[in-house]
Amino acid sequence: MAVRNDNPEPASSAQAPAETPEGGLGSKAPHFIRRSRPLHLSWQVAIFLVGLAVVALGVVMLPLPGPGWVVIFLGMGIWATEFVWAQLVLRWTKRKVTEAAQRALDPKVRRRNIIITAIGVVIIAGLGGWYLWKYGLTMPWKLS
Repeated sequence: MAVRNDNPEPASSAQAPAETPEGGLGSKAPHFIRRSRPLHLSWQVAIFLVGLAVVALGVVMLPLPGPGWVVIFLGMGIWATEFVWAQLVLRWTKRKVTEAAQRALDPKVRRRNIIITAIGVVIIAGLGGWYLWKYGLTMPWKLS
């Protein structure tokens, strides 16, 4: 007995856009959540709020001790599990960081960076030596 398929769409296009492969864009929510519109919307709100809290924590860590940028990108990664715009931002950021790393490994650029760093260290050491020669170990301010 043959099985009849009443679905007019071919089997390859039956997959929803949100069910993209791991490298694709779209929601990474479990299938049972994506199936229900109200559940998926509440899932997106929860993901947005958790990501917002993590990004806000990262922003607070920028001037304070702590891995601020790492936490901000962790929050973006949380958003990227659900939102295409965050996935695109993370892809762009990864591309730019990779390009910068490749440029930094260029021998001419490395040599230039080493020379600039050495000149900076010599200038700072010279200023520190001049201060110690002129004033000794006394500080310019008085603490009581």
